[in-house]
Amino acid sequence: MAHIAYYRVSDKSQSIASQRAALTDGIVFDKEFQDEGVSGGVPAMHRPGFNALLAYIREGDTLHVYAIDRLGRDAIDVQMTIKLLLAKNVTVYVRGLGHIAKGVGELIVAVLAQVAEMEKNRINERTTEGRKLARATFEATGRTHKGKASLGRRVKADAAAVKQWKKDNSETIAGTAKHFQLSESTVKRYCKE
Repeated sequence: MAHIAYYRVSDKSQSIASQRAALTDGIVFDKEFQDEGVSGGVPAMHRPGFNALLAYIREGDTLHVYAIDRLGRDAIDVQMTIKLLLAKNVTVYVRGLGHIAKGVGELIVAVLAQVAEMEKNRINERTTEGRKLARATFEATGRTHKGKASLGRRVKADAAAVKQWKKDNSETIAGTAKHFQLSESTVKRYCKE
């Protein structure tokens, strides 16, 4: 009977440290799995860390998660994941909720999963509205509602100049990226244009 932890953060700039600190309070985990930079919108079975967890976890083990939305933001996916774990006779422990059991526990998970999905939809709505406002303000004033001079990301270098420099110097993608302090993928994109 192993104690296993699962952590997930949606963005590479985020850290699982706070989830780990909250879960390890008095518990030593036999194994820990994580997905960093993976959205909760990605089904659990398609996340590398969670997939490895499923291959490892056994009957009688306890899975610890920081919050229900760490399992996912799609209500159906979360419920199917919980059902799969319970069918394997794995105990699921969610910080703040306690142990999830068949019956009432599954009902609570269903409600919380719906709330997580609703929040995901609200985030998408706010993002879409922000883009619309930025576009409308940009068209009217030449600047976004936040004062930016463009709608996209800041341009790191002139694509034509990068492409020409690479050609003139018979340089590799890596060498060009280093010279201009760009990522290799950016240089590749500039050279295709």
